[in-house]
Amino acid sequence: MIRHIIFLKLKEHAEGKSKAENAQLLKRELQSLVTKIPTIRRLEVGININPEPDALDLALISEFATKDDLDSYLNHPEHLRVGAVVKRLRESRSVVDYEF
Repeated sequence: MIRHIIFLKLKEHAEGKSKAENAQLLKRELQSLVTKIPTIRRLEVGININPEPDALDLALISEFATKDDLDSYLNHPEHLRVGAVVKRLRESRSVVDYEF
């Protein structure tokens, strides 16, 4: 199994919306991938509640049976569409992929 984890720091304002509004938008967009990409085994999106200034804003944790399944997800048109939205709203991104 492969676990794919993304952490995002969002812009304070982007595309006419606040960070909080964009966090909710991204959560909905990311969660919608479950019904569109069959290789996703599990997907969880969390919006940060920690008020520390260096805390990140959003976490995505997803799981795949194999590395090929993860690659299929990463190249799926719906993931690419949502990824483009993420790029417009994020300040920074960190990623970790590991086997378990």
